[in-house]
Amino acid sequence: MTPFFEANRDLLIFSGAAALKVLVFMGGIMGFAALLTLAERKVSALMQDRVGPNRASVFGFAFNGLFHPIADAFKMIFKEDFMPARAEKLLFTLAPVFALFPVLALFAFIPFGDYVMVYGYRLELQIAELPTALFFVLALSGLAIYGTFLAGWASKNNFALLGALRGAAQMISYEVALGLTLVGLLMIYGSAGLQDMVRAQGKLLFGFIPAWGVVYQPFAFILFLTAAMAENKRTPFDLVEGESEIIGYFIEYSSMRFAAFMFAEFIEMILISMLAATLFFGGWQVPYLYETGFILPGGKALALNHYLVSALQVGSFTVKTVFFSWFLLVVRWTLPRFRFDQLMGLCWKVLLPLALLNILVTGAVMLFSGKL
Repeated sequence: MTPFFEANRDLLIFSGAAALKVLVFMGGIMGFAALLTLAERKVSALMQDRVGPNRASVFGFAFNGLFHPIADAFKMIFKEDFMPARAEKLLFTLAPVFALFPVLALFAFIPFGDYVMVYGYRLELQIAELPTALFFVLALSGLAIYGTFLAGWASKNNFALLGALRGAAQMISYEVALGLTLVGLLMIYGSAGLQDMVRAQGKLLFGFIPAWGVVYQPFAFILFLTAAMAENKRTPFDLVEGESEIIGYFIEYSSMRFAAFMFAEFIEMILISMLAATLFFGGWQVPYLYETGFILPGGKALALNHYLVSALQVGSFTVKTVFFSWFLLVVRWTLPRFRFDQLMGLCWKVLLPLALLNILVTGAVMLFSGKL
């Protein structure tokens, strides 16, 4: 080994591990988002008794439409990149970046596993670990509103501006409800670090029930999922992009700029799914699986290799993420769109009071149980 490597061994290993985690985790997310574009159309086709996309093929092999995301990418790349003559050119170009970047940055705080030992080094399966990660997620997710509003305003299109105004009102309103639904979890687990919250969910209640967030806060989970779907601006909360009304903040966008907005929407779906799994369903936790293997409530144990345990944990997190992504697709093709007054009324008259009530009840239960 060179003297430089010996002197900077820990720094180089840490940097290499961080780069590897970014490449693997973010690469998996981008690939999954591409598959969700196909799953979206397949779910809609299934619910409407159609076949769905199945024509794109390579050397005659279609694999039931698996190549359609690749065909979509080529189509977006080669479409005309149109910009209105009156548009604010700089902000019109930056708006898709503002919509996509905050969402991608949030994945750095999602723990997709516990840890794995590599050549004697403990490699945390999380890109960036912060003790206040939950607050950072809520704060950074609020920046996505700039992409929505700037896209509508910079287009100099009245219909796009109307969609942007709807988006600003909707996203600001539901951010309040979304944050309040998670206060109960903060009270129970006593930490805002996502990895700490997942590890706390590895305990057992009454000796056999996993201490997942949904067990402690089932009502908050329903409120969280509703508010998160509204933040994602998808049906039944898609007033921001009402196609039947010719309204949409990205109505003037085409080619890869439009693709950035569309891709951001699917990536937000994955983020919502990962947060739901992390906060309410144990994240990477597998019931009765510990560092040494399975330990069942009756005392029986099954020892497992460390790498197999890590693989099961990552697999558990992946399965939960895929399930919630599928659930969001089904909801999108099941429920009709709200009117805008119903959308805002649901937030301020229903979700917000219920979220505050959940905090009050949680505090009262913790006080009388002696845990506060």
